[in-house]
Amino acid sequence: MRQHTTFRQLEIFEAIARLGSFTRASEELYLSQPTVSMQMKKLAEMIGAPLIEQVGKKIHLTPDGQQLAQATREIFGILDRYTMSVDERRGLKQGRLSLMAITTASYFAPRLLGEFVKLYPGIDVSLRVTNKEQVLASIADNLDDLYFVGQPPEDIDVVATPIMDNPIIVIAAPDHPLANKKNIPLERIAHETWLMREKGSGTRNAIERIFSGHGLNIHPRLELGSNEAIKQAILAGLGISALSRHALTLNQPGQFAVLDVEGFPILRHWYAVYPAGRQLSVVARAFLDYLLGREDAAPAKAGKKK
Repeated sequence: MRQHTTFRQLEIFEAIARLGSFTRASEELYLSQPTVSMQMKKLAEMIGAPLIEQVGKKIHLTPDGQQLAQATREIFGILDRYTMSVDERRGLKQGRLSLMAITTASYFAPRLLGEFVKLYPGIDVSLRVTNKEQVLASIADNLDDLYFVGQPPEDIDVVATPIMDNPIIVIAAPDHPLANKKNIPLERIAHETWLMREKGSGTRNAIERIFSGHGLNIHPRLELGSNEAIKQAILAGLGISALSRHALTLNQPGQFAVLDVEGFPILRHWYAVYPAGRQLSVVARAFLDYLLGREDAAPAKAGKKK
């Protein structure tokens, strides 16, 4: 009797291809790692070719695996469109919403999602928070409904909707000598010891632009990969930094000094983006409408970014 690939095997394979990890796929699908490994072995036997190869601790898709990953996304896309049509007929009583956000958005994204779920408790939601590179890769592969980013990608054709103000402020330890100064000149603050996010960070790009626009350069003492690491370094007296005001959401008032610096805050926005060719589901459209209807929503309009 001829064996056939099962939907569950494709679902497991898609998760591995998307997440790049057997462990993370098993966690997402609530399966044991032996089960995941066994199903992938069976799938490769049915296909008649290896799909995944492991080099050290990293896994890679073989050429056959890459083709199957693309076919799997197309199959799931067809199923998503069918689900969308069903959702349209039954309204928002049920449905799925898949979101992905850059790390800084974790200060507000869960709250917004929680508020939406209270309005529509029958909706199944997922939120993944990760770094900018993985978000851009997911956008390029059209894997999620919506993405929260601080800066729309320039090399991917997307629809970008500003949903919330994202002011960038200069912060220091509360006992910093400039903590109570007014109208601190950019030239003065440029001589301070700076702590910065990694190169390519949207926040860092915005900071460097304002200084370079005035003919100034800042040289960071430390480059750190997260806002939390930067905040800890500030409290340890290692320097000052500029972060999204949302990064202070979970901190006690007065824990950090917000410096009054010329040109700050830098006024930016948080964006909800999705690939330009993607048709939003009823649930995703309802969530986007909810975001735009809030009192603190950004007033600017959606636009296509390429």
